[in-house]
Amino acid sequence: MHPNTRSTTAIEGGRESMEKQSEVKLFGTWSSGYCTRIKLALKLKGIPYEYVEEDLSNKSDLLIHHNPVHKKVPVLVHNGKAIAESLVILEYIDEHWNHTPKLLPEDPYERAKVRFWANFYDQKFKPSIYNIMTSKGKEQEKAIEDSREVLMVFEEGIERDFPAKSPFLNGGPLGFLDIVVGSSACNYKAMNEVVGVVVDPKKNPAFCYWMAAMKDCPLMKETLPPHDRLVAKMRSKFSLQPPKT
Repeated sequence: MHPNTRSTTAIEGGRESMEKQSEVKLFGTWSSGYCTRIKLALKLKGIPYEYVEEDLSNKSDLLIHHNPVHKKVPVLVHNGKAIAESLVILEYIDEHWNHTPKLLPEDPYERAKVRFWANFYDQKFKPSIYNIMTSKGKEQEKAIEDSREVLMVFEEGIERDFPAKSPFLNGGPLGFLDIVVGSSACNYKAMNEVVGVVVDPKKNPAFCYWMAAMKDCPLMKETLPPHDRLVAKMRSKFSLQPPKT
């Protein structure tokens, strides 16, 4: 064997190893707003990734291996290490690939406010939508009213804490809160079509203006699930009939 052969092979093996270590893989499902968040963040940062579509009725062994605690999507695998939970993944992406555009503001207080409202959205508004989808009749009517009240608190809080509007509405790129909210709420018309009017442009003008502006963003437009397919998925998942008009 030529003396240089081993060193060349070692170099090539090292390159292959480095390439493997830099691989980014996302386990998700197309209809999940939580997974859409991660797609948006990776695209915004210009990070190449492999996407693995999961059938949640028949979860893969790999998904269960990478997320043995919750066995849910999304899961981001980077450098062979798995990160679960969408908000945690978003912060990981912003910290590891810390080039611009930044998802979170640099100022600690501004970051804290963004995190607060992202958590409020996930812990209060998202569950209120689930309650609507899983109820019927008078119970559903009450769930819709409860959800509207939560949305009003959210809308008023955003206007109070971010009086200058989000950087996105001022011509900047999508930020952390835009991604968290827009990944699902930009499709509010699909939800309205399934259960009746929950998000009303007349009652929530600022919120709906924000969603409409984001939906016109090319990155958001190409990443959101198709309206008709999402409507069909919601009806099938929750065994819902079209609302009476």
